[in-house]
Amino acid sequence: MIFETKRLNVRIFTSDDSESFFDMMGNPNVMNPIPQKVMTRLESDTVLEKFTPPQTSDMDKQVWAIIEKESNHFIGLCAYLKNNKNDNEIGYRLREKFWGMGYGTEIAKGLINHGFTKMGYIKITADVNTTNTKSVKILNNLMSPVKEFFNKKDNCTDRRYALYKADWIVK
Repeated sequence: MIFETKRLNVRIFTSDDSESFFDMMGNPNVMNPIPQKVMTRLESDTVLEKFTPPQTSDMDKQVWAIIEKESNHFIGLCAYLKNNKNDNEIGYRLREKFWGMGYGTEIAKGLINHGFTKMGYIKITADVNTTNTKSVKILNNLMSPVKEFFNKKDNCTDRRYALYKADWIVK
C-alpha cells in the first residue's frame, strides 16, 4: 500500500482493476470535464498496463489505484505528475458512481499529506479545467489559485493551484 486515508487505500494497480478502470476511462461524464477523450476498452487496457508493475521508472509520473476500504472496490486513480514548470502536481479521477461522497476531497488531502510527509515535497500544485466545477471547489478549499492559462493539449482554460508545506495544516 502507498498510503491510506480514513475511508480509502491507495495502492499499485493490478490487472484485476481492468473492468473498473474501463468503467471510469470509458465514461464521458468522467472524461469530458478533464477534458480528455473517452477511451475504448483496448485504449483503457493499454493505459492500465502502463500503470501496472513492472512499471517503467518514470519518476515524473506516479499513478496509483484508489480503493474503498469498506467494499474493497476500485473507485478511481490518483497521481503525482510534473507540470510544465517541473513542479510536483497532484491529480485524481473517480468513477462516476463514487461521486458526491466526499472521496475527491479525501483523496486530494491524502495526496497532499503524503507529498509533504512521505515524499519530502516543499510545494505541491494542481491544474484543473476551470469548467470542472467539482474539482475547482475541492482545490479552492485546499490550495491557493496562482494563475489561469490556455491548455493547448486539452483545448481548455486551466487554473493552477499551489500549496507550500509551511502553509499546510492537516485537515
